[in-house]
Amino acid sequence: MERFYHIHHPFHVAMNEGGLDREAVRGWVANRFYYQIQIPRKDAAILANCPDREVRRHWIQRILDHDGREGDEGGIEAWLRLGEAVGLTREEVTDLRHVLPGVRFAVDAYVRFARTAPWQEAAASSLTELFAPTIHQKRLENWPALYPWIDAEGYGYFRRRLGEARRDVEHGLQITLDTFTTAAGQARAVEVLQMKLDILWTMLDAMWMAYVEKKPPYYSSPPAGSADDGERSGS
Repeated sequence: MERFYHIHHPFHVAMNEGGLDREAVRGWVANRFYYQIQIPRKDAAILANCPDREVRRHWIQRILDHDGREGDEGGIEAWLRLGEAVGLTREEVTDLRHVLPGVRFAVDAYVRFARTAPWQEAAASSLTELFAPTIHQKRLENWPALYPWIDAEGYGYFRRRLGEARRDVEHGLQITLDTFTTAAGQARAVEVLQMKLDILWTMLDAMWMAYVEKKPPYYSSPPAGSADDGERSGS
């Protein structure tokens, strides 16, 4: 299923080849932040549904990795520093003003799935991280040359996730292998993983339209204050 991973989306391909302008890179960082801040909520939903104490003892580390704790500010803070490194202010990242509707819908759907699905299925959906260390390593190797205008201090998130993602995948994979032991169960695990891949791909579809095609949401609507806008408002 690696061929469906979002690294192969045209937006990601362009980004990792230096083919995006500053607006597009900043747009990706700002929109991806919405995903980052929902990860702890997704993981908290899995914990809430999981009756297995040993699983919870391991899984809770994912929340700490992102939210941080004393002595470790966490992945969300590291992503905010990436935002500053690409020229965004903390305020415009945290107030979510740049988050596209398509990205919001996709991420919210993922959190909703984690809340309502059996916890084992929600855990299996995390296995898309199997491919994450490779993409983080490529960013660390290539972005300084491709995007010299990005402050190198912002790459901390990618560095920290090299180890965290590998650890998380090992745990999530063990849960999946222990749970989905029948042909039907394994088929369901594949369905869940495909759903997660669809979510990540859909996020980039929205960003491609907004930042590459230059057709953000409502780009064809009449400008505010125009005659057509007034007619719509009164209808």
